[in-house]
Amino acid sequence: MNGVSKDDNNAIFRIRRFVFQKFPLARKRSVANSDNLLESGIIDSLGVLELVTFFQQEFSVTAADEDLTPENFQNIECMARFVERSLELQPGSAE
Repeated sequence: MNGVSKDDNNAIFRIRRFVFQKFPLARKRSVANSDNLLESGIIDSLGVLELVTFFQQEFSVTAADEDLTPENFQNIECMARFVERSLELQPGSAE
């Protein structure tokens, strides 16, 4: 769809690495960045909370309650876009 920036590629890489480390089914099924992780059961509600914690630690991105939607967490590409949008909203954000 849209062009992918370097930062987005970096976010995708880092999120993908985390998903594969943390969720064994992702490795077992060799999921693609666009595969729906929620519908396939690879990530459940506790997994979303683990991702939120990862986003805070890895990207300094805080997810508010209203951000905890399937649209933001259904696949790796959606998560990377969520992180990128959140970083753009932070004042003085850099890498």
